[in-house]
Amino acid sequence: MRLDKGMQGGPLVSIVTPSLNMASFVEETICSVLDQDYPNIEYIVLDGGSTDGTLDILKRYTGRLAYTSEPDSGQAQAVNKGFERTRGSIFTFLNADDTLLPGAVTAIVEAFSRNPQTGVIYGDAWYTSEDGTRIQPYPVEEYDAANLSRRCFICQPAAFLRREALAGVGMLDTSLHYSLDYDLWIRLAQLVPMIKINTFLATSRIHPRNKTLGQMGPALRETIRTLRRHYGYVPCNWLYGYCHHSRTGQSLVFERPKLSALSAGRALALGARYNWRSPARYSRDIVRTALQGLNLAAGA
Repeated sequence: MRLDKGMQGGPLVSIVTPSLNMASFVEETICSVLDQDYPNIEYIVLDGGSTDGTLDILKRYTGRLAYTSEPDSGQAQAVNKGFERTRGSIFTFLNADDTLLPGAVTAIVEAFSRNPQTGVIYGDAWYTSEDGTRIQPYPVEEYDAANLSRRCFICQPAAFLRREALAGVGMLDTSLHYSLDYDLWIRLAQLVPMIKINTFLATSRIHPRNKTLGQMGPALRETIRTLRRHYGYVPCNWLYGYCHHSRTGQSLVFERPKLSALSAGRALALGARYNWRSPARYSRDIVRTALQGLNLAAGA
């Protein structure tokens, strides 16, 4: 089942929400999509078998969205299934605790119209608390392929893709559970142009059940593996962030890791292990990181 809202008024935009036991937030996510002023959206929720009342919420929107509820292997598989069941020329996925801001889809469609060769367009976003209160802007940056290895500066709910771009890289990697969006941006950067627009498009909710906050250690380890796979190299700032979080438990979502000689020593040792093929590069990287600060743009 899908909802086209009529084929008038521009390209079809497909939005997929993967969900599992997010009854506390999913209705706000749904309404943020259904209340968009763009007339040509198809929306599907891929629920992984929730037992917390999510299905009762979804049933209330029958006829305004499509949904399924069945077990899956995680977020990436759910998004891929949703992609295969939709047909919009522009695609995004919106997690069940995030939201689109009013006018976001219209802004994206207009941006793609102005940039017909661009494969990915993303905008600014807000971090919000569990109750939806805005905390601070997400650390989004202008697109720079060289900086992508050092920072995940694209906020996933504020990013939209051309359908052929996502298909061209083989969709999301289902073996990943934390760095799946970062991995996607890295692969897309090798295939298509990507640009940022200076418009706030979405919110990213931070709460204890959020993977970024609640499972930061495993998320950082997976990110390091992702960077090694793509670049054969792990930048010093990621290694320091991982070592410092492992040692102190400091959250890296809203602040940079605190300076610590012990954490630095562990990071240097880990870097010597991972980056032994690039000693000159790693030496320069250490100096650069010390001068610029330990900025992870913590979104991986």
